[in-house]
Amino acid sequence: MNYDCLIVGGGIAGLQAAIQLGRYKHKVLVLDSNDGRSVICKNYHNILGYPDGVSGPELRGLGKKHAESLGVEFVHEKVEQAEKADGGFVVSSESGNKYSGKRILLATGVMDRMPPFPELMPCLGISVYVCPDCDGYEVKDRRTLVLGSGNAGANMAITLSYWTNDLVFINHEKKPADQELLEKMREKNIEYVEETIDRVLAEDDKFKGVRLESGKEITGDRGFIAFGGNEIKSGLAKQLGAERLENKHILTDPRSKMTSVQNVWAAGDVAAHSEQVTIAMGEGAQAAIWIHKSLLQDKN
Repeated sequence: MNYDCLIVGGGIAGLQAAIQLGRYKHKVLVLDSNDGRSVICKNYHNILGYPDGVSGPELRGLGKKHAESLGVEFVHEKVEQAEKADGGFVVSSESGNKYSGKRILLATGVMDRMPPFPELMPCLGISVYVCPDCDGYEVKDRRTLVLGSGNAGANMAITLSYWTNDLVFINHEKKPADQELLEKMREKNIEYVEETIDRVLAEDDKFKGVRLESGKEITGDRGFIAFGGNEIKSGLAKQLGAERLENKHILTDPRSKMTSVQNVWAAGDVAAHSEQVTIAMGEGAQAAIWIHKSLLQDKN
């Protein structure tokens, strides 16, 4: 089957685009590997309409149900290859299946580099966070531990000093931080610990602190992850020849969200913008509107 649009990624941007395209009565297929940021976030706090927060899985579930009610199809597939074909594009999945479409939207997202502590996972979005713009407010006046590495961790600690004066940066990987950042942390009375973390201390979704390799325990009410080196999932854009920044985010037209390649769109965290759920929603809808316009032109 040749779909009107293939959407690679069933996160927030992909789902919002799918809903919009479904309302336009287009034949749409969402290919989702179910391993994005929104899968693991237990609570988003800064979304209109959800003053008490909403989890990533809940948003995804609502979005998928909404899109399916409009005729959008979903497959659980990890796309490995994307290429141009006659009249559109063909994508190949890890399992060997191929899917074709006239248009393609890349909503593949970003994945944070997380330390290998399973105790962190239930806490994400509830008492441990990754984005200061999304959740800096959640650590307001609370003792907060930044679990990180080098400059990424130092910068996060400095950023969070806007919300709280009780901060500890634990440089788990012992990667050197720039002297300028170390001095700025001293100025802001941010405690600096350069030692490997042995274990994260948590009770269900409540972060309590860490135990260091030396056996010393450092307690805290909230945690922030800042290891740098996040994975920008833009490999398919590279295969299709779309322009990317040096940091691998995909460049798009501000008005239409189309990439530098005709009929290839990108939306959400994989694109070059501030990584926010609300922005991903907007970009997904925006891309879908222009995908619709382009499909109408084919019929004229």
